[in-house]
Parts: sequence; C-alpha cells; structure tokens
Amino acid sequence: MKVSALILTYNEERNIAACLESLDGIEDIVVVDSGSTDRTCEIAARFGARVLSRPFDDFANQRNFGLDEGGFREDWVLHLDADEVATPAFLAALAALQPTDGIDGYRVPSKTMLRGQWLQRSGMYPTYQVRLGRRDALRFVQVGHGQREDLPPERVGTFPEPYLHYNFSHGLTQWLRKHVAYAQAEAAQLFTDRQIPLEPRDIFDGDATRRRRALKRLVNRLPVVVRPPLRFVHAWIVRRGFLDGPAGLQYAVMLACYEAMIAAQVLDLKAAAGARN
Repeated sequence: MKVSALILTYNEERNIAACLESLDGIEDIVVVDSGSTDRTCEIAARFGARVLSRPFDDFANQRNFGLDEGGFREDWVLHLDADEVATPAFLAALAALQPTDGIDGYRVPSKTMLRGQWLQRSGMYPTYQVRLGRRDALRFVQVGHGQREDLPPERVGTFPEPYLHYNFSHGLTQWLRKHVAYAQAEAAQLFTDRQIPLEPRDIFDGDATRRRRALKRLVNRLPVVVRPPLRFVHAWIVRRGFLDGPAGLQYAVMLACYEAMIAAQVLDLKAAAGARN
C-alpha cells in the first residue's frame, strides 16, 4: 500500500527530524503545526513536507483540518505525532498491506519508550489507536484529551506492527505539565460518562472495541479516590511492570500521579455542580 502521512507538531524541533527520517519511502507528507516558535516548521520544510498552520483547540480538529486541507495524493493517510517513529518492520508491513472491502481504517499498536527502553508491560502494550485510514472516510472526534475515530467498529481492521512513541522526549517536567491539562479533559469526560446509563451486556460484546469502551465506562464509576492506587497496582503488579525494572516503576508512579490529577479535577467538578444545585 502507498500512503501519505499527516504529522501534528508544536515546538518539536528536537523530534521532527527523526520522525520524518523514519518515514523512508513516503513522499507525500503534511505537517499541521499549532504555532511553533522554534525551528519545527523550518526543519519540516527542509524534509519536503508541506506545512499547514492552525491554532490548536484539540487533536481531533487538528487531524480533521489536515485531512480536509492537506491535498493528499494517496487514498490512505498515516497519522503520527512528531515524537513517534516508524520502524523498518512497520514500513514493511505497511507496504505489504492489502486493504479489504469494507475497511476504512486500521487500529495501530504503539510501543511506549522511556530512557530508550520499551515499556513492554507497564506501558500496557498493545494499546491501539486508529492511525491509518482512508483519506475520504476517516474522521476523528475528541474524547477526553485524545481523539477517537468516527467509524463503526466493523469498518476498522488491526495493523500488525507497532510504531515507537517517545512520550518523554521533552523531559519528565514537561510530561507532567502537559498531563495537568490532559487531566482536565479526562475529568470532564469521566464526569460526563457517569451520567450515561451503563448497559451490562456491552461488557460482554463480541466486538473488542465496544467491550473495551464499556469496561472503561464501568471503571469510571469507581470512587475517584481509589483510582490512583488501582492504576499503580494494575501497571506494576497486574501487568507485571516490575519486569520492566526501574523504568517500569517510574512509569507506574507517573500513571498513578496522572490518575490523582484526574481525581482532583473530578472532585472539583462535583463540588461546582453541587454548588449550582
């Protein structure tokens, strides 16, 4: 399969070159930049990418803008962020892919990297996002701090090879600062999910995507104060993150901290809702 690529950026001069270099053989690349003040756009243009600019509001709108305005030459588009890298095995699987009728997108696994190490267990591998789709069919909606494909599950296939996600390339302080904002979006989504009736039969749905989302809605009904320790236990013990060594412990602690941020935001939303009633 031949594809175009769409990359989202904001002040990514330290990452964008590695991302673009990894897309060996993909000649049609569009960068949607959110107003970088460093050399991101200059570097992207040097690699031959077309650079579009749009003020950031959320990830879904950035990707949809790129799909609408990018003028892509290929029917299929690969979506990456600047801190994500395609491997030779990923590109080989992409070249060999033969889309079947009725499939408009593919959920793609990623490997979370910390200190140059793949967090095989604590990083929850394999987790999937739809990152490959037909240019004219795949669009995104914002859910929490991230985006979700606007496609029926039966029109989504599974891609076999992961890309690498260097999620901490800007340093841990920047990761924590960024996740404070993410926690606000996740708390608002969690607060909304709690108002939606949960259908128990969805938990046993034969479709893995529907089942995973139903389970998430179920977990969202747990008391928020238990979520941080449960997140640590899940990553460190249930997922055997201890086998990832010190990096696995560090990441499990960071996940628990993130859950604590979300819990604090949810409690604040509940207090505000109570004050209005």
